[in-house]
Amino acid sequence: MSLEDIPGEHPSDGSSATRFLPRLKTLEGVSSRAGWSLSPELRRQITRRLRAIAITYCLAFVFADIVPAILFRELGERFRGLIGWGPTLGSIAAGLLVAGVASSPRLSWQIKLNLGLAFEVAGSYGIALAQYLVIPEIRNEPHILHVLSPSWVAIWMLFYSIVVPAPPGKTLVALIASASAPLVVLWSTIHAAGLADLMPLPVFLVQHALPYLICVAMAFAGTRVVYNLGTDVARARELGSYRLVERLGRGGMGEVWRASHQLLARPAAIKFIRPEALGGVNAGEARMLVKRFELEARSTASLTSAHTVDLYDFGVTDDGSFYYVMELLDGLDCDDLVRRFGAIPAARIVHLLVQVCESLDEAHAKGLIHRDVKPANIYVCRSGNRFDFAKVLDFGLVTHRSTVEAQDTRLTLPHQALGTPQFMPPEVALGKETDGRTDLYALGCVAYWLATGRPVFDGESLYEVVSKHLHASPDPPSRHAPHEVPPELDDLVLACLEKEPGRRPGTARELARRLRDIPLTDRWGDEQAEAWWAEVRLSPREATSSP
Repeated sequence: MSLEDIPGEHPSDGSSATRFLPRLKTLEGVSSRAGWSLSPELRRQITRRLRAIAITYCLAFVFADIVPAILFRELGERFRGLIGWGPTLGSIAAGLLVAGVASSPRLSWQIKLNLGLAFEVAGSYGIALAQYLVIPEIRNEPHILHVLSPSWVAIWMLFYSIVVPAPPGKTLVALIASASAPLVVLWSTIHAAGLADLMPLPVFLVQHALPYLICVAMAFAGTRVVYNLGTDVARARELGSYRLVERLGRGGMGEVWRASHQLLARPAAIKFIRPEALGGVNAGEARMLVKRFELEARSTASLTSAHTVDLYDFGVTDDGSFYYVMELLDGLDCDDLVRRFGAIPAARIVHLLVQVCESLDEAHAKGLIHRDVKPANIYVCRSGNRFDFAKVLDFGLVTHRSTVEAQDTRLTLPHQALGTPQFMPPEVALGKETDGRTDLYALGCVAYWLATGRPVFDGESLYEVVSKHLHASPDPPSRHAPHEVPPELDDLVLACLEKEPGRRPGTARELARRLRDIPLTDRWGDEQAEAWWAEVRLSPREATSSP
């Protein structure tokens, strides 16, 4: 797909960057009848808000009724007997019950939402009973009947409907039911006290029912604003033919979201990169970054190796963030793999590195250098019926020697550190010329991490780490590895870690050949990989693309 085929607005400056505008149409999968279009992340947030508001409700009763009754004797007169304590204790118990149920992972968000609406109504009756059930002054001072509305029920209605928004129809029903609480309780209290003659029905409707009708209208208007904001956010999350569904992770460079194509049954991962994370601080640098981003995206899209992540689309959002639309990977990166499961055996290291070499070999043949090879950028996936299928991703720092060096060396911003220090080749740290052997040094660092669970060099500061890459000699991996490391693998990793590029393996293809030639006592192939994946059983939430 060319940039001209991508729906969006193209800048007038001739740049081919695409700036997408939200599509003003009903989102796929959103029912207009239900009137609900919030993302799964916001749905989970609503359950958290329900729990928080239930606890807040309980604390309000504690500080409004129980604490004053304990501290001030005259205020505790009304709490003598069950009829005085009943509404308060019952309301607190109901709030705690809702908070507990809202925390249950077994219930769907729809059930929790309906439970919350029922709690809004029940909470209103609890407040009304606590306020109106016992009114000793009403017999001696009947004029107090004219200043009892609106009560705390009105505040509760407004607070709940805005903090925990629900579909407008359900919200309106819950608000009307909540507004009935003070009217029913107050009317019953007046008649029980024999004071109905002091409050005729027309006066009651004007002085008590009307304020709550106004509160219903205000709360409903507020909830509609929140609902519309949710709809606008969902619409704004459309990028071309893709719709953001769920945030998978957040890193220093930006965020990764799960996305769905509106026409094709194909999930995707969209990675957003903030311009400031790449060093752009002014308009000139921003334009430079857009050019560099386009070059990197086009370069990545030109790679066809099965072991390179597929790039479906790319562009620039209205707020200036870059984004890639990539295939959604089912697995975990090598950094997470080792942190969670420990160093891996030599046979598995060879199995993974050979696949990575295939990706890098194609890139190097096209003049592309990754320059940020590290465990977090190598994914171990389940792909179809294959397991431990390696994918190289995030060619975000890729350089094209012929293009960048011959045409525009300014595409790398001044004073911009590229790469990850613990996996940074010496020539990158020194700003010297790079080639395919630069990536092989970083891949040697990855192999060291896989074998030992620790980086080649560590230090108290990034400068100390980079200094060691420039001057220190690494220990053989076998010295720190929990598994047996064949001498041939030891030697090959140390060869990749040579300071001088000329002493490293010449190409990724040569490195792959030497890896295959290593005599291994154990075997790691599809059967062993499938058995490992079946044993760990990663959940869909754990096995996803990362930032």
